[in-house]
Amino acid sequence: MSYIVSGLPLGAFQPLFGLADAALAQRGVIRMRADARPGFPCRITLEDAAPGDTVLLLNYEHQAAATPYRSSHAIFVNESAREAARYVASVPPALAVRPMISLRAFDEAGMMVDAALAPGAEWDEAIRRLLAAPGAAYLHAHNAGRGCYAARVDRA
Repeated sequence: MSYIVSGLPLGAFQPLFGLADAALAQRGVIRMRADARPGFPCRITLEDAAPGDTVLLLNYEHQAAATPYRSSHAIFVNESAREAARYVASVPPALAVRPMISLRAFDEAGMMVDAALAPGAEWDEAIRRLLAAPGAAYLHAHNAGRGCYAARVDRA
């Protein structure tokens, strides 16, 4: 079974790019300058920002289902992002280097049906197993350490 790992849609964040820091602060968004790589993973491109790039740190509702699993968390988006990433049956660079990823399988209603921990380099097997779980419709990947939303995984 093939799968697609997707970055978040650019259009959801583009209106924030280039806003003054005060305007961002009114929206609960913080502009930062990347000073290390890895360290500032963009959720649009699924790549770590290069040192010197400006990124926005904001809260994003990645699981909007009206269930107990409704969820939002802090994410980074790179202000230089130009299109959302789409990786077919491969692990995006910003995720492959993470020591551990939490994968969560949800059904169509947004209820969690299974979960697993996997090092970034061992994603493939865990993704295929979770997508094969009864009732699994899609997966969410999170950094296991800080819990930040990382990406969505769907069947191809």
